[in-house]
Amino acid sequence: MPITKSMAAVSVAALMLVGAAGAGVARASAPTAAGTGSPSACRPANHTARIAPAPASSGHRHYRVTLTAAPGYEPCRPAGSPTGVRFYRHGSPDAVRVGRYGPQHGVVTFGPGHPVHFDIQVPNGTAGVPADEVSFTLRTPDGVIPGESGAYGHLTVAPGTVVGPLRPGA
Repeated sequence: MPITKSMAAVSVAALMLVGAAGAGVARASAPTAAGTGSPSACRPANHTARIAPAPASSGHRHYRVTLTAAPGYEPCRPAGSPTGVRFYRHGSPDAVRVGRYGPQHGVVTFGPGHPVHFDIQVPNGTAGVPADEVSFTLRTPDGVIPGESGAYGHLTVAPGTVVGPLRPGA
């Protein structure tokens, strides 16, 4: 049976409706912040993080992990120190257990133009293990943000390593 122009037009219209419906489903299932329709900067896929050496203190080495969100993401309000912190070297996990220090109830605003950071404090005088990546989960006042964030940069960790709470700024 030959395809007529009207049959072709109906087929194209049906495909466009199916495509539009699929796009609506994709948009509806994307994580957003506070119902605004914009994705949250706190979701791991929506920010980048880097590790850099920070000034040492008495008896400790410090590293700063800075999180930055690109334009187009909705600001969010993480709180306290990240949880589930793990260190890796060339993709292999290091067996260093991590604690937390500092006030854990403070909330910061994170989003485009509002970077945040946390401190990794490592005791001096203990055998250190080199690492080039850290994974962590951000917290909110009510729980955790799903997914693991990752930061890259060179550092040395050791038993007794602790992470501080998120603070405003880079």
